[in-house]
Amino acid sequence: MKKAQKGVCMNNKIRIERAIKDITQADLAEAVGVSRQTINAMESNKYVPSAVLAMKIARYFGKNFEEIFTLTEED
Repeated sequence: MKKAQKGVCMNNKIRIERAIKDITQADLAEAVGVSRQTINAMESNKYVPSAVLAMKIARYFGKNFEEIFTLTEED
């Protein structure tokens, strides 16, 4: 009998970083070239960004990728 494989989830701190900078989802979306809905979906963990988009977001906040995005295993 095979064990079920664990999934990996990407979590982020975008909402927290936006609050620190006091910017809206629309502000961030415009700065990184996506829609506000994309930012909303990322904050809700419904959308995993491409590596390029994740790096743009990290750069915008002046942080390393790992300070904004983390991988966690789920059962």
